[in-house]
Amino acid sequence: MSLNQPSMGSLFKLKFPQSVRIYDDYAQAQKAVDFLADQKFAVENLAIVGTDLKSVERVTGRRTWGSVILRGVTAGISVGLLFGLLFMLFVPSPNALVVVLVAVLLGIVLNVIMQAVAYGLSGGRRDFESLSQTIATRYELMSEHKVAQQARELLDTMPGERARAFE
Repeated sequence: MSLNQPSMGSLFKLKFPQSVRIYDDYAQAQKAVDFLADQKFAVENLAIVGTDLKSVERVTGRRTWGSVILRGVTAGISVGLLFGLLFMLFVPSPNALVVVLVAVLLGIVLNVIMQAVAYGLSGGRRDFESLSQTIATRYELMSEHKVAQQARELLDTMPGERARAFE
């Protein structure tokens, strides 16, 4: 890396950050930055920072032997296909399709066995499927201190921005 290029870690840091506005969702913060860009503001002095993080786990269904086996089959197809195609690329064979099919079948069998054993050993704990995500509940538009007031003043001219203060 040359001396003129910033490191990846420094790209996300402002030297002397100040809060410009706080928004309830990312789309509002993004709209504010877009508005500032349209006003020829030096947007490289901005950062959108997600704050007040919370973990959300969405329960998607009940875990049963059927769902465990289905998960094993779908994962096995993916893994088997990957290994079959890699084997086909690096070990040429006149029966390439057979090699891929055998790899997929082995992937299915092994994954179903692993999923079934893991489910059986769980002893009925966590009998549900879910997806987890960490989300921000607020998005703070931050700016370098030298241009923070200019950003605030420009945002005050954004259509609907003053009304938002009274919500």
